[in-house]
Amino acid sequence: MEADWEFEVGGDAPIIEAHWPGFVNLRADPRRVVELPEAQQLQGLADALARMNATNSPVWTSKTDVFDPGPLDADELDATREEAQHAIACYVDLLMRSDQKWNFPFKAERSCRALCDRLQEIPLRCCRVDLVIRQAHIRPDVNDLGATAYLTACGRSKADARARLAECLAAFAAAIVTLPE
Repeated sequence: MEADWEFEVGGDAPIIEAHWPGFVNLRADPRRVVELPEAQQLQGLADALARMNATNSPVWTSKTDVFDPGPLDADELDATREEAQHAIACYVDLLMRSDQKWNFPFKAERSCRALCDRLQEIPLRCCRVDLVIRQAHIRPDVNDLGATAYLTACGRSKADARARLAECLAAFAAAIVTLPE
């Protein structure tokens, strides 16, 4: 699987709002994942979100969405041009379960590098994960960091792209829960 990471902090960079008005706390009640329209829209997303918010996961999620990524470079997804005819993507905002985990940029970088290394070992083509480390508003008056994970997949048909993204989500969630605390 293709995977990469980057920092996008400061200036006009987006900020992860952990407790936004539509926030559904899946850590407290994972069964509420069915309330998320995105989870109903995309096969595999509900299971991935439940797994990422489970008690054995080092992260929790605050927001997700499904979208059309527009034109893409087939090489970036390890796909042929024929396999890149249709694409689908989603993002998931990730925050560390412990308030002290990503309080320094080097900690966020270390975690994202380790996750990308794991993902790159997975033999899954036609998809990629991009992790963007961002400022996060979790607690008042504290500069926390989080990451937005962008997962993109492609296929010869819309159904193929959706199926590949479901596989990508499953692999991503499995890799997340094995990250060291």
